[in-house]
Amino acid sequence: MEKLREQYEKEVIPALMKKFNYKSVMQVPKLEKIIINIGLGDIKDNPKSLDNAMNDLSIITGQKPVVTKAKKSIAAFKLREGAKVGCKVTLRSGKMYDFAYKLFNVALPRVRDFRGVSTNSFDGRGNYSMGIKEQLIFPEIEYDKIDKIRGMDIIFVTTAESDEEAKELLTLLGMPFRV
Repeated sequence: MEKLREQYEKEVIPALMKKFNYKSVMQVPKLEKIIINIGLGDIKDNPKSLDNAMNDLSIITGQKPVVTKAKKSIAAFKLREGAKVGCKVTLRSGKMYDFAYKLFNVALPRVRDFRGVSTNSFDGRGNYSMGIKEQLIFPEIEYDKIDKIRGMDIIFVTTAESDEEAKELLTLLGMPFRV
């Protein structure tokens, strides 16, 4: 599954150097990390949902998730500071490229009525975030074994200095942007 890393080195770097007139290979933007986050709103009613979400995330990414906790107390949400609110995984190097390849080529095409991901989700500093409505698009998740359909946030952190550079990088890696 090192296809994406090889593609980056052989095709993406020369294409980006030519398009943005970089003098050095070190100027070429690269994917730094991918963060996958699942927020759980129903954890108060169903404490076991955290275990199920962590299990799903570890199956999808091949890495053990970290439990996220609330930074502030919010009375309207009946939330206390330090309460468990979800889980996340940060992928780097080999696992990151494997996950990106699987997301672009296997998972996203399985989304019903999929026409590409939005180009409006860049943050101005070269990072891209997207949301997925259900974890069932990943082939490792078995429909019979899930207790609830959960969504997740996926953030692509790049070394690009502008959104244009980051969009070009992700496009060359295979991200299916909407036309």
